[in-house]
Amino acid sequence: MRFTTTRARRAAATAGATVAVLALAACAGGDSGLSPAGEDTAAPPAEECPCEIRFSWWGSDSRHAATQEIIDAFEAENPDITVVPDFTDWSGYWDKLATSVAASDAPDVMTQEERYISDYASRGVLADLSALEIDTSKVDAAILAGGQTADGQFGIPTGVNAYAVVIDPEIFAAAGVEVPDDETWTWDDYVEIANEISAKAPEGVYGAQDYGFNEAGINVMARQRGESLYTADGKVGVSKETVTDFFQVSLDLQAGGGEPDAARTMEIQDAGPEGSLLGTNTGAMGVWWSNQLGALSKASGRELQLLRLPGESEGERTGMYLKPAMFYSISSKSEYPQASAKFVDFLLNSPAAAEIMLTDRGLPANTEVREGILDKLDAPNALVADFMAEIAPTIVDSPPVPPNGSGDVADITERLNAEVLFGRLTPEKAAEQFLSELEAAIG
Repeated sequence: MRFTTTRARRAAATAGATVAVLALAACAGGDSGLSPAGEDTAAPPAEECPCEIRFSWWGSDSRHAATQEIIDAFEAENPDITVVPDFTDWSGYWDKLATSVAASDAPDVMTQEERYISDYASRGVLADLSALEIDTSKVDAAILAGGQTADGQFGIPTGVNAYAVVIDPEIFAAAGVEVPDDETWTWDDYVEIANEISAKAPEGVYGAQDYGFNEAGINVMARQRGESLYTADGKVGVSKETVTDFFQVSLDLQAGGGEPDAARTMEIQDAGPEGSLLGTNTGAMGVWWSNQLGALSKASGRELQLLRLPGESEGERTGMYLKPAMFYSISSKSEYPQASAKFVDFLLNSPAAAEIMLTDRGLPANTEVREGILDKLDAPNALVADFMAEIAPTIVDSPPVPPNGSGDVADITERLNAEVLFGRLTPEKAAEQFLSELEAAIG
């Protein structure tokens, strides 16, 4: 499908338009003419070039460098549009974005994440991208839906990831433990294997790193049981039993020696891929987003592998899903919505942009562009591409877009998992508190 502005449709129907007039369509001046819900309230004003737009994102130094290359390539093709980079790391990004939005100085193009996109959209910060000219015809509808609310399309996925188990086959071999069949293994198998590896591996090497700090794990377990962390109408959709079982896995691993004690686990949790058990060759398994395989492999110096999460064949259905890595969104108050849309279209659909970014923002959401970079991927990212293609036929659907307030769930999950690991809450009590706090957060 192609999103097209009203003005663009009129322009396409206007015979005899000159090249100069068409060139002016690259930039817009004034308000976008879009309501927060995306209705066309007025025709966009006359456009004037040159113009300047600001693009904000978070990430590492390597992402910053690659993104600047992409900006340079875009500006070479569109000399009348200047893109001003505005970047920081993850920890400072959301505070910075909130401050700029409050000051009515939101970036023209911004990067969004699934926990926050509904909140920003409902407050009228984001433009409905279905009213702008961005070609999404090569993006799978289920992935595109990750940026939609009932009011419109407020984010375009940059790429896709999957939440999966990363393993170090060398540690499995050293412990004399076979790599499991990831199409049939269960959560009980996961605990037993991790505990066995810890018992048989060299001292200081563990079977697994704790997985309980990310609510994505709750969502997958819930989906395997026919539930979901959130319902389509923005309510809590997971049962107390499922959340209890989620926390119990962490406790069983700790009790059986399959993962480090609580204090060591907390240290590792804050260390990122480089300081993780897998990254330091001291753990056989960990649960990570698939696009983190490259960083883990680089840190470990080993050929790591990806496995499906346990439990995919023991419940009502499979629970894994393809998650938009992040989203490109446009400010509803941008003075240059069409120039901003042109830049987002370039980020999404340009083969040149994809060759620069590769998989840093997930495997490209544009499936045609994705195919074009496969032979340019290094070994870990080629493995990610193969894994994603392998699991795709077994994925039933995508979870609903997280509702307003869901940005709090990460802190809630991390805090309560720590309480369980330190023995201050039972898994059942932690589940009760999780559901209570989550319901309060999303209202």
